[in-house]
Amino acid sequence: MKNKLLPIAILLAVTGTVQSQVAIGKPTVTNTAVSLEFADTENRGLILPYVETKTGITENGTIIYDTTDHKVKYLKDSGTWTDLSVDNTGTANILIQTSKTESTTAKTAIGSAAATDPTPGVLVLTDTNKAMILPKVVSPHLNIINPAPGMMAYDTVKKQIAVYNGTVWSFWKP
Repeated sequence: MKNKLLPIAILLAVTGTVQSQVAIGKPTVTNTAVSLEFADTENRGLILPYVETKTGITENGTIIYDTTDHKVKYLKDSGTWTDLSVDNTGTANILIQTSKTESTTAKTAIGSAAATDPTPGVLVLTDTNKAMILPKVVSPHLNIINPAPGMMAYDTVKKQIAVYNGTVWSFWKP
């Protein structure tokens, strides 16, 4: 009995301490410079957190879906929010739970400092030398049948980031 439990215990210990890269919808990430990567075989995007009040958010590089004006935004330069939606007519039909209890400590962290990183957020990538790869979709504006407000994907045809604000898709190219 002890001989059977020892390999399982070792496997669990190694799995819990080495997991600094995550692949979703695929068995592994493409290279060592990736913290989080999504499968590119499905027509799905990443849905950003719906935020009602952004006043307490101070971490540069944060990306949210702002429910007050139905726009995808990212925080730049300590307090300056940049609109990624580029649509002044947007009134997305989003479903937000009216009675909610939020756990202020709820957080998923991925990376080598995941256990100790104090950065607030729903999903925090803690590595300083790894990136997240967005879901890759061929023409997301045509192939994601029912996109949710706040959805992002990488358009493999236009080679741009596609952002859906609930009304229209916006495209960003570096």
